[in-house]
Amino acid sequence: MSRPTTNDYASFYHKYVMNVQEDDVKKAFENQFAVLDSFLASIPDSKADHAYADGKWTVKQLLQHMIDAERIFAHRALWFARQSAAPLSGFDENEYAAIADVSKRTIQSLADEFRAVRKSSEFLFNSFSWKELNTSGMANNNSITVNAMGFVTLGHFLHHKRILEERYL
Repeated sequence: MSRPTTNDYASFYHKYVMNVQEDDVKKAFENQFAVLDSFLASIPDSKADHAYADGKWTVKQLLQHMIDAERIFAHRALWFARQSAAPLSGFDENEYAAIADVSKRTIQSLADEFRAVRKSSEFLFNSFSWKELNTSGMANNNSITVNAMGFVTLGHFLHHKRILEERYL
């Protein structure tokens, strides 16, 4: 399977797709797990409740956002791959962050959950046939292929990893 074209996803996903270096989504998932694992292990507990500015998410909130988004992206991919005709709604990440209570969570518990969610995403995308990867559906009033959804998932992590490294850690 090759890299998605700009016709495979909405323009606001472009920065995520372009973050992924590989051209094959399955290979990209395989390669990225070690990066994700190492990165999560590098986050010190002392930074858990740190926000780099007023009104910005804490490290724990950002990790929870990454987990929530990955689950939503995987659900969308499965929905489209199984050719469910109904369009899916969008989600407001700020509302999710406001509702998700991470106050009692630790960096370790969030990291463990993220690793599990990512392994699940990797298994899901590895299970898709060429035909399923080329299937598209509607989410948040935009068409996207399953393959592109995988690239968005991977690129979303890389985007937030960079923000965490540059502004939080």
